[in-house]
Amino acid sequence: MARVTMWAAVLQLMVMVAWTWSGVEGQGYWEVVVPNAGIASMHSAVTHLGSVVLLDRTNIGDSQLPLPNGVCRDNPADRANTHDCTAHSALYTPGSNAIRPLFVFTDTWCSSGQFDGNGMLVQTGGDADGVTKIRTFTPCGDGNCDWVETATNLQEGRWYASNQILPDGTQIVVGGRGSTTVEYVPANGRGTSYLDLLATTGDAQQDNLYPFVHLLPNNQLFIFANRDSCLFDWQTNTIVGTLPQIPGEPRNYPSAGSSVMLALSAADGFTYAEVLVCGGAQYGAYMSGNTGAPASKTCGRIAPLAAGAGWAMEDMPQARTMGDMVLLPSKQVLIINGAAAGSQGWGGASNAVTAPDLYSPYNAAGTRFQTLTGTNVPRVYHSTANLIQDGSVIVAGSNTHQFYTFTGEFPTELRVERFIPPYMGGGIQVTAGPATLAYGAAFTVTVAANNPTTIELNLIAPPFVTHSYSMGQRLLQLAVSAPAGDGNGGYNVDSTAPPSNVVAPAGYYMMFPVADGAVGYAWWVKIG
Repeated sequence: MARVTMWAAVLQLMVMVAWTWSGVEGQGYWEVVVPNAGIASMHSAVTHLGSVVLLDRTNIGDSQLPLPNGVCRDNPADRANTHDCTAHSALYTPGSNAIRPLFVFTDTWCSSGQFDGNGMLVQTGGDADGVTKIRTFTPCGDGNCDWVETATNLQEGRWYASNQILPDGTQIVVGGRGSTTVEYVPANGRGTSYLDLLATTGDAQQDNLYPFVHLLPNNQLFIFANRDSCLFDWQTNTIVGTLPQIPGEPRNYPSAGSSVMLALSAADGFTYAEVLVCGGAQYGAYMSGNTGAPASKTCGRIAPLAAGAGWAMEDMPQARTMGDMVLLPSKQVLIINGAAAGSQGWGGASNAVTAPDLYSPYNAAGTRFQTLTGTNVPRVYHSTANLIQDGSVIVAGSNTHQFYTFTGEFPTELRVERFIPPYMGGGIQVTAGPATLAYGAAFTVTVAANNPTTIELNLIAPPFVTHSYSMGQRLLQLAVSAPAGDGNGGYNVDSTAPPSNVVAPAGYYMMFPVADGAVGYAWWVKIG
């Protein structure tokens, strides 16, 4: 049975004291946790051991993070340095803030990924020698794990594609530059399949890259590209429904809005789904290089399985392109990073948006947004944001140049920051619970909390984050009993695991206790 580490308990106490001392309710705060990670993180993912995989491209020349023990990457296909003794991937450990270099061989530029049911990160595609590659990273506790280039390749080159884990344990890989198809990893006999949505949304600046893909609770996929979306039956490789076009600007790369599926809840049997799409850029800003073109200020929200589904539009407090959207244990959405003008791409944006916005989806329309405390570190093209086990958000990357360039308005950013949302504090944590859960199984956890009235248990699947989209991000609100004191200062909460692999694809989830609105330290649990 897992145990919460001492540093986590101390960290929770520090956060509680910080909020009590500050007297500023609801704004959050920032800290630099790594002054120089050595690489700029274009992609990132949180493993079930709590570490964070940071990943850049390889065709960029030397990083500032040496590979250990004289190891070098000798790759004649590398466009920048065929004998490279520096790392282009790293493992960051929260708490100790240690950085361990990782070895990745082929080019991972603008690639995609997702965790499988056993917590292995499956990473697909890229550019140049990496365009058809499949790589894996299996987290370990002994410091010996590293990237593995598999002997099996993708069936089609994938650059700027999106991945989504499916109920059968495979991943669908959708689109990419020059691609109008989907395929499955591992290959499941269905081969590649033409997706009309990708063909019809391919405008002159290709605003259908990194399509938004969400697994709906009826086992269909919601796939969104440019401004259009469809319902896709992955078992038959057919579009089974189309949805209205979202008003406003293009929303995918290179215009770069972002998207999440809001929390699925046991209260309705996990049957009701809503998708949120926010931000974007003016059409043509990317092609023309108009860095001053105002970005989108709108969000659209749709229930894709509802009869007569349509978009409900609302305005964000700030215009934003390249914003990352992070599902929080409070069932809110953090919109962070990006710029107020221009588009994605090298030197494509201006006016960095350094203050995150918090979206509360269950508030009344017009009262859902709150602007939080900003950072002094611009995070624009090639930046990431990931929720970690203590409920805070790790923010890394930003490189709006072809190579590492440390001058200009937006220099290559090697610092790693942590944003602490306003909901943290109180030393709340799961102190006992199951390591694994079967679908539909009843279970009990013990939560340390200060005389709570209510305790929620909310599951979050860790995504693969790149280019303003978090692949596989998922939030489930479980049914719970009223907390019952255990006589030892803890509170027992009874609950039931999600009912199926459609609602919760097999894999590792962070189970967050939320006591009277305050978010505690998560417990990792393997489902399925």
